[in-house]
Amino acid sequence: MDLGLANLIDPRLLPLVDDSHSFYEKRTAGRGPNGAEELRAMRAGAAKPALASPPPIEELVTANGWTVPVRIHTPVNTTPKGVFLELHGGGFYMGSAAGSDAANRRLADALDVAVVSVDYRLAPEHPWPAAPDDCETAALWLVENAQDRFGTTKLAVGGFSAGSTLAMTTLLRLRNRGVSEFTGAVLQFGTYDLSAQTPAGRLIADEYFLAAYAGSAPDRTHPDISPIYADLSGLPPILMVVGDGDILLNDNLSMAARLSAAGASVDLRVYPGSPHGFTGHPTQMAKAAVDDIHMWLGDRLNLTA
Repeated sequence: MDLGLANLIDPRLLPLVDDSHSFYEKRTAGRGPNGAEELRAMRAGAAKPALASPPPIEELVTANGWTVPVRIHTPVNTTPKGVFLELHGGGFYMGSAAGSDAANRRLADALDVAVVSVDYRLAPEHPWPAAPDDCETAALWLVENAQDRFGTTKLAVGGFSAGSTLAMTTLLRLRNRGVSEFTGAVLQFGTYDLSAQTPAGRLIADEYFLAAYAGSAPDRTHPDISPIYADLSGLPPILMVVGDGDILLNDNLSMAARLSAAGASVDLRVYPGSPHGFTGHPTQMAKAAVDDIHMWLGDRLNLTA
């Protein structure tokens, strides 16, 4: 894998950069809270999630003695061709499965798949390992029930920011259990070193979400917290999406390199003129990235077969 940025950017994307620059020039970059008090204020002031039509089914699912709430979107008037387990973003301390409703509805309609979004517990009220426990529970439920519930055993997982970190830890937990039913993962600009010890990790060393999520864990290099330190062998193919202006770019480059060295099939795509979270913004670049994700995911789930 050649990790030179020029080789990771598809030339077809370059004409879209001016549109991105125009959008971000008018937009104030967001920032995370610097403590529990600011977090409470940000949660209280957060906009209500966009509604999806038809709305999802809200359900409690159980596996391995644990129960977790999920929101399930299914395609209209057709049997799902596959199932995508979606793990929302929000720094491990904000967001909800409902916040992904609109995007998950579009994914369900575009690919005729079921999308199961996990309402995992949030930090700091529920620090690690609460969130990965919940995500693993939903994944195991799908492994056990996807055929009966959705009529398919084709499974993939993915997330956005913190959700990508949780998608990676979920894959590692499943691998450790000998579970191999998930055939692919889509990771959008995840953070993989929460210990702030690697050069990439040090760039976010002062972010509150690190302490909020890790809680009292004695070692933040534990691979279930910081998957950059994990044994990455035996994982399914992975699509990694990140913008060249993302503070987590180097973290994603490092993870891609380690995955490739461990033998994983990694498709790393870097989008020019794009900061963290760009796939959720109304730009031509975001549309191109989402289209790329849908195409890759459809191929992994063999939806054209």
